[in-house]
Amino acid sequence: MLGYLGPSGTFSQEAAISWSQGKEELKEYPTIASAIKAVDNGEIEHCIVPIENSLNGSVTTTLDMLAFSSNVFITGEYILKIRQNLLVKSGTKKDDIKLIVSHPQALGQCSNLLENEFCGVELKAVSSTAAAAKIVAEGDGTIAAITPVAAADIYGLHILYSECNDDLNNYTRFVIIEKERNMNVTDRDKSSIVFSTEHKPGSLYKAIGLLGQEKINMLNIESRPMKGEVGKYVFFIDIEGNADDAKIYFALDKVKNNSLFYKYLGSYHYE
Repeated sequence: MLGYLGPSGTFSQEAAISWSQGKEELKEYPTIASAIKAVDNGEIEHCIVPIENSLNGSVTTTLDMLAFSSNVFITGEYILKIRQNLLVKSGTKKDDIKLIVSHPQALGQCSNLLENEFCGVELKAVSSTAAAAKIVAEGDGTIAAITPVAAADIYGLHILYSECNDDLNNYTRFVIIEKERNMNVTDRDKSSIVFSTEHKPGSLYKAIGLLGQEKINMLNIESRPMKGEVGKYVFFIDIEGNADDAKIYFALDKVKNNSLFYKYLGSYHYE
């Protein structure tokens, strides 16, 4: 069973269906944290959760759950192209629309359409794109929603404007979370870790330098506050290669031995 962030009609559901190719039973969860916890406690085999958007950056809830609040691994990733659509009830025309609802990020991603085609129309932020679609379906025909295309089928709505986001190069990276680490090795793997260093000059540089000495390519680095310790941070790093490769294993072991906190998050094939 594959868990995802609900409700039905979200991009997370679209990612779950696409990644599993419709071959797995899906179970929705109200939060990212609850989906990851379901994997951690053995309720489901795995879940798919967003970890990064190309426009809006990292999903901090996912990072914090992986670092501090679960004992799970990243075993894969899936890249979903984000396509926003303006949905209405069947028969609703552009001039009928008095209110447009969606998640705040979706509204922001379609600002050109809203300013050029719906100037003066009231905008309202709601909890999710799926919630917005439900509002339209239950409305009087004067409300529109910005949502994924899947919501049109789920809620019986009509697409008035398709792929209407300002930037069509908008992608969300999802990760697959499982209780056991991925043991498969491919020719295009990356490994993810999170660690902290001493709070003194040069500590982070030294840790990263340990990877550089082995000529290991670093794909990504970012920081998050250490839970419960003001002014201290942990660093998430993705590197090229699999931890089952001797060079990667020993390099990561050196980082671990020079860290105050260290956690291996998994090795997996990447897009």
